[in-house]
Amino acid sequence: MNNWKGLLLGLLAWLAAPASYAQKIINSAKLTTASVREYEKAEWEITLNSAFKNPYNQQEVSLDLVLTAPNGLPVVVPAYCEQNAAPLSRWKVRFAPQMLGAYTGFFRLTSKAGTEESTVSSFTVVAGKKPGFLHKNDLYTFRFDNGELFRGIGENVAWESRSFEDQKFTYNYLLPTLAKNGANFFRTWMCYWNLPLEWQKVSSTKRYVNSTDYFHPGAIKRMDELVQLTDSLGLYFMLTLDWHGHLMEKGGWRNSPYNQANGGPARTPTEFFTLPAAQQKYKNKLRYIVARWGYSPNIAAWEFFNEVDNAVYTQQDSLLIPHAAVTHWHAEMSRYLKDIDPYQHLVTTSISHRDIVGMNSVPYFDFNQKHIYKHTEKIPAIYPDYIQTFGKPYVVGEFGYRWEDANPAYKDSFNYDYRRGLWYGLFSPTPVLPMTWWWELFDDQQMTPYFRGVREISDRMLAAGHGDFEPFDVASDVVQSFGLRCGNTYFVYLLNNTAASVSPAVAFPAAGTKKLAAQSFDPATRQYQKLAGLGRNDQQITLPALTLGPQQERVLIITAGGKARAL
Repeated sequence: MNNWKGLLLGLLAWLAAPASYAQKIINSAKLTTASVREYEKAEWEITLNSAFKNPYNQQEVSLDLVLTAPNGLPVVVPAYCEQNAAPLSRWKVRFAPQMLGAYTGFFRLTSKAGTEESTVSSFTVVAGKKPGFLHKNDLYTFRFDNGELFRGIGENVAWESRSFEDQKFTYNYLLPTLAKNGANFFRTWMCYWNLPLEWQKVSSTKRYVNSTDYFHPGAIKRMDELVQLTDSLGLYFMLTLDWHGHLMEKGGWRNSPYNQANGGPARTPTEFFTLPAAQQKYKNKLRYIVARWGYSPNIAAWEFFNEVDNAVYTQQDSLLIPHAAVTHWHAEMSRYLKDIDPYQHLVTTSISHRDIVGMNSVPYFDFNQKHIYKHTEKIPAIYPDYIQTFGKPYVVGEFGYRWEDANPAYKDSFNYDYRRGLWYGLFSPTPVLPMTWWWELFDDQQMTPYFRGVREISDRMLAAGHGDFEPFDVASDVVQSFGLRCGNTYFVYLLNNTAASVSPAVAFPAAGTKKLAAQSFDPATRQYQKLAGLGRNDQQITLPALTLGPQQERVLIITAGGKARAL
């Protein structure tokens, strides 16, 4: 009799148990990548015996691949839903291992039904050919996982052509053009006309149409293609996840998925930053982005906002959104992003010209960033000011001769500004050289090949100093000048920013007695000339007179104790 009572009680307990224990939700999981290589994408396909109301809402459901790396440390990789159609849902994990050797682990499903785990077959990572992900290194460089150093050289390609623009300006045209001309970096946006991941209502585009999906299928497809394209070209980019116009009440806010009028959680742009429901919605986006595209080393950095100060203020500088709300939001989102990103991509945000109180001190930002227009001459002084105050690398994410438009009537001034901005950055403590705006104009002006000379000198600096950059003062009477010592090689940039030809006298301090070899490099032609007639004493090097035409520039390379590069 007691046995029957025990069996009955056991049956009742089984019937009362949560559904997650009555039936397994994780149906199957398969590694579809034949050979798992270091820093390259490995992919799993997972089938769940359940569909969900919103599989992108992690408060309803989340799936993770929890691994133990060869060094014994845990690695948690978020999964994303690929298809949600009752009675099943199909999910994927994309993972780029950062360590050679054997991995073990399990899938962990968390839903309202409970938590379920399923063992994953062990796998071994073999060597690949990629350098890995970019990380903060010092004021001048980023560093790949394998130790190689990197300085970003490129421009903004913030979006593909809008509906009213020349349709040739696509990623497929612009990015190969950058890559073949020596650029290695660019910056691009997510917004309602370009990669509109969260935008159901799009505008100013022939590439995307309105969608009722939680995440825009057209944006997902194009982002997949962009990541594949950058991988094939060896280009790295900063992905700007949002832009200031989103929060302008007479602009993007009217169609914002966060706006209560469109079914979102927030009544005002301020509530976008302060309301817990809005923050949770944004975290859903971050999780999806990391799960689907975080595996890519070519995504160099996540940038939360383009010029967030332009949403905080009116054009008359009246305050619309409290600084504290914006700073606290960035602190929380950057902390969350670092928590869920197994690769620890670089993280930043940007301002136009007005600092947000506390923003430059957010602890999870790897570098700070601002934009400069109409004052390119001020760029060299920006870096030491911010670095000394906040102790972080600084990047000029946009610069330009004008911000209003790219009127071809100003093309000569635009081109001059483009050239000097790059060199100002190369000779300054920044891991990414200033990136010009108005990419269409400069393509029309055939300025893209100019990157080749800048990249050539940058590569020589890295090779000569192995990451050692030591600025020095250059004495010159009639030209603008900057100097960097990299190892045993001195690099001097000279710019005649006048309207007349000049023959400057140039000297800089240099101790030692080693034999010197010197060259002059013309960035316009990428031609070298041997420099003879250097003067020297124990404390100073004097260079022979050079003639520079109006707005002309030269880079001088002086090598101590070795041979100059072959001419």
